[in-house]
Amino acid sequence: MSESKWMKTIEKNGFLPEDQVYELLKVGNLEMLMKSAAQLRDQAHRQVISYSRKVFVPLTQLCRDVCHYCTFAQSPVQLRQAFMTPEEVLESARRGAAAGCREVLFTLGDKPELRYSQAREELEKLGHKSTLSYLREVCDLVIKETGLLPHTNPGLMNRQDLMDLREVSVSQGIMLESLSPRLFQRGGPHFGSPDKDPKLRLETIRLAGELAIPFTSGILIGIGESRRERIEALLALRSLHHQHQHIQEIIIQNFCAKAGTQMASSPEPSFEDFLWTIAIARLIFGADMNIQAPPNLSKGALARLIDAGINDWGGVSPVTPDFVNPEKPWPHLESLALETAQSAKILTERLAIYPQYALQSEHWLHPQLGRLVIQKIDSEGFGRTDNWSTGSTLRPPIEEVIGQKNDRHANYSEIESILQKAMAGDGLNESEVIRLFQARGGEVQTVCAAADRLRKEVNGDEVSYVVTRNINYTNICYFRCQFCAFSKGKLSENLRGKPYDLDLEEIKRRAREAWERGATELCLQGGIHPEYSGETYLTICRELKAILPDLHLHAFSPLEIWQGAHTLGMDLADFLRQLKEVGLGSLPGTAAEVLDDEVRAILCPDKVTTQQWLAVMEAAHSAGFQTTATIMYGHIDHPRHWASHLLRIKDLQKKTHGFTELVPLPFVHMESPIYLKGRARKGPTFREAVLMHAVSRVTLHPDITNIQASWVKMGPVGVQACLNAGVNDLGGTLMNETITRSAGASHGQEMPPEQMERLIRENGRTPVQRSTTYERAPHERTLASYQAPPLSELVNSPAKRYERTERAELIRPGLSAENVGDLSPEH
Repeated sequence: MSESKWMKTIEKNGFLPEDQVYELLKVGNLEMLMKSAAQLRDQAHRQVISYSRKVFVPLTQLCRDVCHYCTFAQSPVQLRQAFMTPEEVLESARRGAAAGCREVLFTLGDKPELRYSQAREELEKLGHKSTLSYLREVCDLVIKETGLLPHTNPGLMNRQDLMDLREVSVSQGIMLESLSPRLFQRGGPHFGSPDKDPKLRLETIRLAGELAIPFTSGILIGIGESRRERIEALLALRSLHHQHQHIQEIIIQNFCAKAGTQMASSPEPSFEDFLWTIAIARLIFGADMNIQAPPNLSKGALARLIDAGINDWGGVSPVTPDFVNPEKPWPHLESLALETAQSAKILTERLAIYPQYALQSEHWLHPQLGRLVIQKIDSEGFGRTDNWSTGSTLRPPIEEVIGQKNDRHANYSEIESILQKAMAGDGLNESEVIRLFQARGGEVQTVCAAADRLRKEVNGDEVSYVVTRNINYTNICYFRCQFCAFSKGKLSENLRGKPYDLDLEEIKRRAREAWERGATELCLQGGIHPEYSGETYLTICRELKAILPDLHLHAFSPLEIWQGAHTLGMDLADFLRQLKEVGLGSLPGTAAEVLDDEVRAILCPDKVTTQQWLAVMEAAHSAGFQTTATIMYGHIDHPRHWASHLLRIKDLQKKTHGFTELVPLPFVHMESPIYLKGRARKGPTFREAVLMHAVSRVTLHPDITNIQASWVKMGPVGVQACLNAGVNDLGGTLMNETITRSAGASHGQEMPPEQMERLIRENGRTPVQRSTTYERAPHERTLASYQAPPLSELVNSPAKRYERTERAELIRPGLSAENVGDLSPEH
């Protein structure tokens, strides 16, 4: 069978039919097989070779089986005790946690209590009747005490065993090893090992699939099986996987002869045979499957394993040996990263549960574990590798993210091709934007450098900012946005602070004070108070323009516009025209969150939909308003959502030319309801946050020319990193900031012009005060902004109790009648 034929078949079906798999036995060209496998691997896994940083805990080395190649299993006379104690388990786990491990791998002999009285006696002292019961206890203990995520390899299990361990482990596993019945007979390596019966092992794997358990399996080669029998075993695993989609990885492990075993003098498989098996496994399982080979068993030849189609190195421990292969030490992670890079791949850390399963934790994990996992992953399901989060005062890992030099072995041709297309002004498609968001390692620097070149070409070295004051006139809101820690009220997620509703006099007082301190802009937004109508917004504008006619009013999100128009029975165009008449200058592009209704259905189900948000913006642009655009990211969203958001913004900009800038707003998790319920990530990683600014610059070029970074969310150091990744604007001085701080951010409420300009100059740029619409701020305004007097103490007018005598219907634009029941806190 030709290479083109099997690749076309895989492309069509996602896998090779069984009869065509056996045809591969006739293919004598190993390099051709490996090339096909590697190409197939790259379709799904791109540049990433993953691994899990683990601590290996051998809970017991007693086993009722007597595999002829194994040195892990010991007899009671060889051991000081049958089981590690809970204290010993915790000591190992804590050492692992201190070394940055995320996984605790429990490997143990199969049901030793059925063979050894010592095992039964120790289990009884530990308060258990079975090894699996004790395993469950220590898994639970490790989770509670260290936060490490258990992966268990305890051998054969029945349905109840699997269900019990599902509550305390994120993944489980059992190696099929082989389907060959010969190996189970007298003289074979599995003779005398009842738990190695292939039928029983397949049944355990099948049950795991029925119970939606992320599962690990694989084969051991070179123990007497034929190549055809390897294929049979892999096909049996594929069949089970096709039924339940639960096998998260296939391990191809090569037999290593060990002194002191019955197979000490048995020949090991050739390295070419090992490579052949890896390539065949990839071709059998297709692009998406994770194919793993242990790196410590092929020292000095890792590049060839990558060439054969693997995408994962498995667990690598910086603190404990490989107790199954103690003579084969783990490679140092720095060396592993270097060897991986020499194959133009990027070593990327994952959890014990693979990314595609971590991203669907509600299906694959017990709720307790799902909450832990979602806090430890990035937007693609890989492990978060730093402690930085939006709004925190921790120094961001700039050097690790954008300080990485391009490796001379790396292949950035795909990324560079996309960037060249964008810089030429040709629009990117969704898959290309997604690929930029997936940049890792030196690729991140490549994307950021391209964005920075575009920034310099379009904006020069000036960095602009606006002297503004934020006024959030009420924190009472009847909407149920699951990310919001600002709003208060019966229908909101009550968290921090007391409900308030500013009276007009306090709003005007703050506006006058802002003007005296050099402000050119007043930014007004708030919760959607059930008593507010469109007339509320019109009145605010009238009153402010009457006392400060030259102060630009930048006010009212698309949600407020939609709600205001509908409360007055007006269409959007008429309401916007009235707002313009009473002095509204421009609209903030907030309430966008992520413009994808899949996300909005969970994040803000009763808010404006994607199309409604875009409709308000288009109507505003048609009415002569300029607006900003925003994206609030890093919660339940993923790169495909970010890409669709940016492209929707770009499409509307091409039509209306009304957006002045894009403002990326990274999610602040600390006090957010959806995070506290365990349903959202801890905001974007620093890599993702910097990439959002860079990819936005590249994607929106040449249609939107200003990319802003939020100093409140990114912090001063984070903002400086963004200035080297396409950003040319730092937004407003704010004077007061409530919404982000309500969510738990710690970066202050004001950045005075002197501090703003110092930050910009430290980055080698020239600061410029601007207006809302990106014109130079008047000279007298600029002078007034320097050395401004301290702000007066805020007076938040307590919300008045009110009785609604005529209950008007609350406007909930995103909520259809059939979805009313989905607004409970659980949803």
